[in-house]
Amino acid sequence: MGVVTALVRTSFLVNAVYAESGRQYGLTPQQGQLLCVLMPQPYGMSELGTMLGLAKSSLTGLVDRTARHGLVRREPDPQDRRAVRVALTGEGAGLAEKFYADTCRRIDLLPAGLADDDRDKLAELLGRVVVDNKVPVVFKESDE
Repeated sequence: MGVVTALVRTSFLVNAVYAESGRQYGLTPQQGQLLCVLMPQPYGMSELGTMLGLAKSSLTGLVDRTARHGLVRREPDPQDRRAVRVALTGEGAGLAEKFYADTCRRIDLLPAGLADDDRDKLAELLGRVVVDNKVPVVFKESDE
């Protein structure tokens, strides 16, 4: 299997894990990703759009739907009175922790058939691809 095919199929595999975890917690995969992104801190809408790769209208809809479920809230940006940030609510933070832990556990099982050295090499190589392409931090390290 070539690198393109392997990467594309891997992205489908990871997306399927998000979908499976999301179903367990009553979230869409996009809502789960939003909660994970917001775990470390609130972000402005433009930052979130960049991190999640969403157009403004798509992001607004995602935030609106997630806010209606009481998982996120909009709050004033302390640096810019005209802007808002999106933050987790208490309920959202609790759900994010559970969703995150479950999703990490499921993703960690994907390369279970690899020896430890191969898992380390896979992590190193994928990490280089991520860094070389300046991928925003959208998922924290499981030990952070």
